[in-house]
Amino acid sequence: MTTAGSKQAAGISIPAGLSYEEFLDWLDEDVRAEWIHGEIIVMSPASRAHQEVLKALAMLVGGYVEEKALGKVYLPPFNLKPGPGLPGREPDFMFVSERHQGRLRNTFIDGPSDLVVEIISPESRTRDTIDKFREYEQGGIPEYWIVEPYQQSVQFFQLDETGRYREVLAVAGVYRSRVIEEFWLRTDWLWTLPKISVVFREWGLL
Repeated sequence: MTTAGSKQAAGISIPAGLSYEEFLDWLDEDVRAEWIHGEIIVMSPASRAHQEVLKALAMLVGGYVEEKALGKVYLPPFNLKPGPGLPGREPDFMFVSERHQGRLRNTFIDGPSDLVVEIISPESRTRDTIDKFREYEQGGIPEYWIVEPYQQSVQFFQLDETGRYREVLAVAGVYRSRVIEEFWLRTDWLWTLPKISVVFREWGLL
């Protein structure tokens, strides 16, 4: 493995000039990092607000798809390479349907996942709302949610027939997914998660 030099971030020596395959070999399972055409970006530690939203997503989406055997959810650290020529990203949350399980590799998803969620932090705002938005759209990820935990707001985007994201609004505080069969959620569940048994009753699963 050859590099064009290295730098330090959070006490980690970061090589430069790696291919995506070399990056995956270098990546430790305890390190959250992204590969942008040879440059490695180590992710900042998650805040408590970030973790609370991630916990809600894991319980809500994870619980639903497990109960209905629709696929699997993946949390960091697990990389995503949505398409050729695109960066390797480390999304905050992903869902891969049963029919796309063949895209899974040992340490990354080779191709678009069905759903990606990014939870915005102050340092990730531009990356999540502009860079990743464009990449996920180009990579053909059918559904992209952008969650703002501090303002307690969420935007939902779905690919239209032209392959461009369009925003889909929650109606009366309820959002209905296109990629997860019959799945819906109340957006306030992301901030104040009720007992999962209460949610399952609303879904008709209990």
